[in-house]
Amino acid sequence: MQISSSEAPVIASFPGIEALVLPGTRRELASLHKLRRGRTGFLLANMACNFTQRVEEIQGLKISSGRKSLTISALESATLHQQIEKATSRLKVIEIDPTLTSHEDHLVSRYNLFLQRMQEIEEYEGGLANFALGYKKFGFNREDGCIIYREWAPFAQAAQLVGDFNGWNGSGHQMEKDQFGVWSLQIPDQGEKPAIVHGSKVKFRFQGKNGSWYDRIPAWIKWATVQAGKMGAAYDGIYWEPPAEKRYKFRHPRPSKPTAPLIYEAHVGMSSKEPRVASYVEFADQVLPRIKENNYNTVQLMAVMEHSYYGSFGYHVTNFFAVSSRSGTPDELKYLIDKAHSLGLQVLIDVVHSHASSNVEDGLNGFDLGQSSQDSYFYTGERGYHKLWDSRLFNYNNWEVQRFLLSNLRWWIEEYQFDGFRFDGVTSMLYHHHGINMSFSGNYREYFSEATNVDAVVYLMLANELVHAIYSDCTIVAEDVSGMPTLCRAVIEGGVGFDHRLAMGIPDKWIQYLKHKSDEEWSLNDITYSLLNRRVTEKCIAYAESHDQSLVGDKTFAFLLMDKEMYYNMSVFQEASSIIQRGISLHKMIHFITMALGGDGYLNFMGNEFGHPEWVDFPREGNGWSHDKCLRQWDLVDSDHLRYKHMNNFDKAMNLLEQRFGFLSSTNVLVSCIDESNKIIVFERGSLVFIFNFHPLNTYSGYKVGCNLPGKYKVALDSDSQDFGGLGRVDHEVEHFTSPEGVPGKPETNFNNRPNSFLLLSPSQSCQVYYKVPEATN
Repeated sequence: MQISSSEAPVIASFPGIEALVLPGTRRELASLHKLRRGRTGFLLANMACNFTQRVEEIQGLKISSGRKSLTISALESATLHQQIEKATSRLKVIEIDPTLTSHEDHLVSRYNLFLQRMQEIEEYEGGLANFALGYKKFGFNREDGCIIYREWAPFAQAAQLVGDFNGWNGSGHQMEKDQFGVWSLQIPDQGEKPAIVHGSKVKFRFQGKNGSWYDRIPAWIKWATVQAGKMGAAYDGIYWEPPAEKRYKFRHPRPSKPTAPLIYEAHVGMSSKEPRVASYVEFADQVLPRIKENNYNTVQLMAVMEHSYYGSFGYHVTNFFAVSSRSGTPDELKYLIDKAHSLGLQVLIDVVHSHASSNVEDGLNGFDLGQSSQDSYFYTGERGYHKLWDSRLFNYNNWEVQRFLLSNLRWWIEEYQFDGFRFDGVTSMLYHHHGINMSFSGNYREYFSEATNVDAVVYLMLANELVHAIYSDCTIVAEDVSGMPTLCRAVIEGGVGFDHRLAMGIPDKWIQYLKHKSDEEWSLNDITYSLLNRRVTEKCIAYAESHDQSLVGDKTFAFLLMDKEMYYNMSVFQEASSIIQRGISLHKMIHFITMALGGDGYLNFMGNEFGHPEWVDFPREGNGWSHDKCLRQWDLVDSDHLRYKHMNNFDKAMNLLEQRFGFLSSTNVLVSCIDESNKIIVFERGSLVFIFNFHPLNTYSGYKVGCNLPGKYKVALDSDSQDFGGLGRVDHEVEHFTSPEGVPGKPETNFNNRPNSFLLLSPSQSCQVYYKVPEATN
């Protein structure tokens, strides 16, 4: 969900005005836990004492982490003592980037707020890991032959549980409220028969201050459904507790975290080649093998959290603990994840904690009757509403909201065995202005000022601390367009704690060129700057196009390049037109240079790997609830006589090159030549030498490129290969021997600052990668 298009410069240095964010009062905490404090802040000495005492109490206890276990101290704190020590010294993020010094007060303040909340959670909840087990307390749980139902609704005057099990008459199932605003009800089983039958409908009925009664889906519901075939209808909450013998049991271990994520972004519902909603089982059996075949190591699933409006692409979540029922049951989603694990694929869930659906009948928004923010999931007034997205905004400083959201993360990791998250809409969370009408220039004050939503930043620090601790091989990606410094540095260093940030400015740059510039107008300096425009100390996931670039109203890159000719000029049995030849060539080059130079990982949206034509449009009232553009035309790439296979083959080869050489995780990145007149870029990454010739006409024979190591070089990948729809102009059997350049030890005398060079053939609108042939051993 993109907001703006600019990126922060690579460790740019701008003079900034100091911004100090002081700890705010915690009225809701004092109210809920009846604390008595003279002030909000904790002295570091007291913090150290409390942390030490708690660590000693919990040392050696075990918590569940899927099929792994670890001591709570690994979470609460192998690092707590280090954190306290860090709070009294300079944060490492400032040591790494001294240009942050002018904002040290802001960074230290937010870090202290994080430590303070960690201490409070430990003192009153037994630690962050235990705090994030809210789903074992709230919603429906089983205890000693009873079903226990709990719901947080401090504003309610009375409450009942209603559903199929009591004929929707709650008079016999009145709930009791405790001092913290939590309503509870205990319903004994009837002999061997459960009090509430699995699969039956349930709702939370409560009375407002005006005396009116309201029916809502329980906030922690694990499944919600709608009448089959009825689009746009309100959902019902479903009591989900299948018999133990029928529950899905995971069979395959989780794969290890990849060094460089190669992410296949996918939407299960639109993954069928037919105009209908695809199922989790179909995706597992039919699409996962394609992902594996194309050498991706990570699957990112969109629209998993239940959203009653299909056209929202999964971003207007109504039920945060429920899987989207359109594609199947919770057990069927578990089958998908287990199948992915059997193929060695990590699975990320697109988690939406940036906002919630404004739906009242079936969404969390239905719990808001205008009460104060301390008694609500959301901020009050304008602060609690996102005008552009028509959605509600969480009060991230609220104790029970933090419990709800943190427990949500642990739920998806432990119950469904997800391997990590792609956090949606992080820019909206980070700033009070949500990134609306903002063009981030890279001035550090844009990131650290009164515009920063420090409550949300602290929540994200807590979230990343939790997730990394309960599953050490997790991958957590932030969708942030602002480029906030420290976002992808560890929490203990003073960072926010994400592993990667999406490089969201790159696709916008490509769109600018594809839509508004002729081939001759392409500036290779500008393209290279955009690809390298990132903080070298924080990892990025690069992508040329994701789902954002192909939503209704826009076109996929392949369609931008080739448009209507894709309908009638893609057969291999006829000579490719100049438009098709150019389109396929640039499609390969754009995706590959984005992968090779744009970040520390790569992402592709489902179908873009083979140049899927047209756009994505979900069934909605405006198109007559049509699924016509909500599918993937797999038959195009499966047809051997169509050229789509060439783009797919190259996508497969790109990923295989990374598997073979691991260049994305290398710190050796050097652009040795940007030749604007000849439209050539030469760079090294890892041990490989890359050459991209963007000239629409000119092929260069004997083109000289610099390299670091002397020896013999051969082609590792060639976009001009006939297997990839190219013209086959490069002989892959040719061995390229280097020549020394300049005076040893004096880089200024070298060729393009490289001590060695070799000559090669560089065909127009193509790219090649060369590797150094290992020397023979005796």
